[in-house]
Amino acid sequence: MASRLIDKQVIYNGKKVRLELHQMEEDEGRRHTVEVVAHPGAVVILPMLNEKTILLIRNRRYAVGQTLLELPAGTLEKGEDPMNCAGRELQEETGYLAGRLQIINSFFSSPGILSERMYAFAAYDLEKSTTALETGEEIEVQEAALDDAIEWCRTGSIMDAKSIQTILLYDRFFRQGR
Repeated sequence: MASRLIDKQVIYNGKKVRLELHQMEEDEGRRHTVEVVAHPGAVVILPMLNEKTILLIRNRRYAVGQTLLELPAGTLEKGEDPMNCAGRELQEETGYLAGRLQIINSFFSSPGILSERMYAFAAYDLEKSTTALETGEEIEVQEAALDDAIEWCRTGSIMDAKSIQTILLYDRFFRQGR
């Protein structure tokens, strides 16, 4: 059963998201509405201080009313290459520059309603620089053993899905010397 778009209404057009109502029609003529949060995409970065130690951030997340332990991340600017965004966000949020970035994978964060595609990177050969937090960001950098971070994914100490996915993908498919 295929549906086709017959009308699209933009309800809200913000800096990072656009809320759209899509009027769909099925082959049999039935109509329904799909709510879509259009997003330009984002990156998440796993900063490796060494093969056993990573950087996490404590990030105040207004939408959930909590400070979450997570990996640095950020939204793609229009036309921006995900790797360039990863380098920029790593430096802005942690104060580290990456000598090398490696793509881990990409995934859709919540494809039922959100068009956001996340690009996950591992960052190596880190060099200390300075942070450049955006207005309103409340971020604290924290070193952690990779094994501890994996355990925190299991226990719920890390609740951020993009961080969980990136850490576990890295552990399963990219980690050396296990």
